[in-house]
Amino acid sequence: MGNTFGRKFKITTFGESHGKAIGVTIDGCPAGLEIDEEFIQSELDRRKPGQSKITTQRKEGDKAEILSGVFEGRSTGTPIAIIIYNKDQKSRDYSHIAEKFRPSHADYTYESKYGIRDYRGGGRSSARETAARVAAGAIAKLMLKEIGIDVQAYVSQVGGLKLDKPYTELDISNAESNMVRCPDDNIANEMIALIDQTRKNQDTIGGVVTGVITGTPVGLGEPVFNRLHADLGKAMLSINAVKGFEYGSGFEGVKMLGSEHNDAFRKVDGVVTTDTNLSGGIQGGISNGQDIYFNVAFKPVATIMKDQDSIDKEGNPTTVSGKGRHDPCVVPRAVPIVEAMAALVIADFYLLNKSSKL
Repeated sequence: MGNTFGRKFKITTFGESHGKAIGVTIDGCPAGLEIDEEFIQSELDRRKPGQSKITTQRKEGDKAEILSGVFEGRSTGTPIAIIIYNKDQKSRDYSHIAEKFRPSHADYTYESKYGIRDYRGGGRSSARETAARVAAGAIAKLMLKEIGIDVQAYVSQVGGLKLDKPYTELDISNAESNMVRCPDDNIANEMIALIDQTRKNQDTIGGVVTGVITGTPVGLGEPVFNRLHADLGKAMLSINAVKGFEYGSGFEGVKMLGSEHNDAFRKVDGVVTTDTNLSGGIQGGISNGQDIYFNVAFKPVATIMKDQDSIDKEGNPTTVSGKGRHDPCVVPRAVPIVEAMAALVIADFYLLNKSSKL
């Protein structure tokens, strides 16, 4: 029912925003992988709420508890189950919309599809579900690290403020030095000021997260329907608030001629490479060994602290008032989510090409 992702490295998430807990099961993780619980927790800490003045002030420790699949610090090859208990739910903040549909939320579609919905924080449609993905993605990252594949992401745009430098001219690791997770400190400060002013105006704003995957071997991906970039696109578009995905030259590529856009092949020290990488590391749906890079567009958060016109369950006109604790901009906390989903895709395709043992 849409709660499972992957074929070989497969995850299933469960839980609601205001339920007792959220969690994930990971099936297909090879046996013998060292499971660094501190690393898993550090990834969750990057996503958790209450990090700064430009994120939601909900206070969740997001402490991961491994229930199965790990013995003496290593994966056993059996399903790994991770649970994260909710601690700071304030369900009363949502009682006012029990009979109303919030604009641009999943309220109306869930009610129409299932005939019932958990209105407390959006229930299953809440971005809180992504904590489970980050936990699973951390394990995928640990596996990829063993084979020299690295996944990083950073904020490249907030509203109209855009970081125009390509990732090759940036120290992406510097993104963790500021609250907006942009590797250019000057632009980062402008982004922070814009998000904070938007918050003070009781509004929200969107942005873009750029992802970069390095060390990918040649050959990941399948022809036709299971192309690598198709699965990456699905992974990113499954994240809450995502409205767009592009890789390589993306939409800018339409402005170029084929003679400008083609990546010429070269062999350097016995290794096949390309002079340029407008293909974004993927050709014919299969990785070519170059860096894979992509952009993910996030809309402004739908919950704003202003009155909005809407309807109730009976179709009567009503007013929806924003309450609760919400992000004025999701992109700073979305960075580890984008990384997690990218890692899950690459881990899945890698294992499809290999046996189930590292």
